[in-house]
Amino acid sequence: MVSIEEVDQAQRAWGDGIVKIAKAHRDGGDYIGLAENHIRTLYAYDQGKVLFKPTLASVEQFRSTPESALSYFVASNGACPEDKGFAIKGWTKVRFENSGVVTHQTGALAMGNYHFTGPKGSETKAEYTFGYIRDDNGKLRIQLHHSSVPAGE
Repeated sequence: MVSIEEVDQAQRAWGDGIVKIAKAHRDGGDYIGLAENHIRTLYAYDQGKVLFKPTLASVEQFRSTPESALSYFVASNGACPEDKGFAIKGWTKVRFENSGVVTHQTGALAMGNYHFTGPKGSETKAEYTFGYIRDDNGKLRIQLHHSSVPAGE
């Protein structure tokens, strides 16, 4: 059975990864390599189909490949021309606020708000739903990621 602690750990890893990508971009480091690793280790693209609907995607709304996910995070490969690089916006902290978590034998679902702290301390809120499955090593990986801005914002 997947535990709430495992979901919390997966969420921290995702948030920490976004912050590391932003810092590497700011410092002139290998932010693209970090983003590729973020996708490879936290998402389940190598396990099967991943359903990813990023917050700011409107033309290419759904990201069914690692390449299109990379484009969303760092706008490096031209896979989706609308992308501006969500993970390179200078985020310094990501905080998850779960509204609910459902766990089962081989995975979990989590829904709520996540808050992104910008370089000057302002906070941006988005809504999320994440679905996790276990990989062959027992680690939770993201199979469903839907994100949107709150209505009226």
